Amino acid sequence: MKKEAIAELLEEKNQHLFYWLENQPIDNWENGPKNKWTVGQQILHLVNSLQTLNKALSYPRFFLKYKFGTCNREIRDYKTVADKYQEKLLVNQERAKVFNQKLKIPKQKDRDRLLTQFQIQSKKLQYKVRKISDINLDTLLLPHPLMGKMTIREIIMWTAHHIEHHTNILIDNYAEENYC
Repeated sequence: MKKEAIAELLEEKNQHLFYWLENQPIDNWENGPKNKWTVGQQILHLVNSLQTLNKALSYPRFFLKYKFGTCNREIRDYKTVADKYQEKLLVNQERAKVFNQKLKIPKQKDRDRLLTQFQIQSKKLQYKVRKISDINLDTLLLPHPLMGKMTIREIIMWTAHHIEHHTNILIDNYAEENYC
């Protein structure tokens, strides 16, 4: 997937999430289905994920190469990255649950700040993907807690899928038949 297409995909996934958020009761920010994350927790998780990736992309390229190495395999496409993530989630549900169990429920007063942070971090990532060279996108690696080492291009495509994944979770969890 080309850089511009990845940036546009990120924006599209963000738009879909924000469209859904605009049409939800504000009470859902702190209240959610039993044993499921609230809307606030979902957004906080996405903000944390975006901030971590943007911070990693701020390091000098030589540091990333030294710390994590370079890719020695074919680059995966978007569908392959998304499918592999879904497979890993199924196999590692307990590991994912433990990894995310301590996520606090953000207060209603933090809603606007977190939504703004999400938009800022997403725009930063879109900017960075357009500025990073194709060689660096396809050769430099970053670690992912579930998927292992991924190229920068793959982890940014994964981020688009990650936003879609959590949007779909929100849609399913707050559907009338599931949350009444």
